[in-house]
Amino acid sequence: MVTALCPIDVGWRYGATMSRQSRVSYATSVTAMNLFYSGGRSFPTFPGGLMTTLMNRPRTALLVVDVQVGVVHGAHERDVVVNNVASLVERARSEGVPVVWVQHSGEDLIEGSETWRIVSELTPDDGEPLVKKKYGDAFEDTTLESVLAELGVGRLVVVGAQTDACIRSTLHGAFTRGYDATLVSDAHTTEDHTRWGAPPPDQVIAHTNLYWSYQSAPGRTAGTVATDEVEFAGSATG
Repeated sequence: MVTALCPIDVGWRYGATMSRQSRVSYATSVTAMNLFYSGGRSFPTFPGGLMTTLMNRPRTALLVVDVQVGVVHGAHERDVVVNNVASLVERARSEGVPVVWVQHSGEDLIEGSETWRIVSELTPDDGEPLVKKKYGDAFEDTTLESVLAELGVGRLVVVGAQTDACIRSTLHGAFTRGYDATLVSDAHTTEDHTRWGAPPPDQVIAHTNLYWSYQSAPGRTAGTVATDEVEFAGSATG
């Protein structure tokens, strides 16, 4: 019996030693493989290289997840990440790209409390959707899907916190629902969970950036880009 390696496993084992050209070639081969196993089905494509399984959803949105006082307090490189998020929000607005905000509530984030509030460096504009959630995946039991459908969004550029919780959950939730999903490598963060056996936060962030660079599925694209490389009109790249 032949054992096949998952693309994520291959990326984790070899990604750190690959040149950028090799990583791009690898991502291209993975995409071709997924298209082969899709059984020849076709998927909608849009200008700028956008590919999504969602029909009539050609737009991109910036999804800002849980950049709240109590979520990012003490997080790794908190100020750098928040500044990067702020710069992307400004760029998205200037380019007419929808900005969608997500705000978590729970036992330690009581709605209306100071810790629940979005950080002072960021202020949602009037008219920008704000989705309230209680689960890691921002799509679960929320209005996010209906908000994005109304906006005609089929691709998400994801930023926020925390990397190993709501960011990962939301990325996978978006991808399995048919969205293209791009993670901004230097615009998400998490706190130190080493006392519970987790790796240090910088390693958690680096690993997430690495494995999302190799995520793939028929008719969808994923990828990881830095803040200054984000192209709201373009497709995801590894």
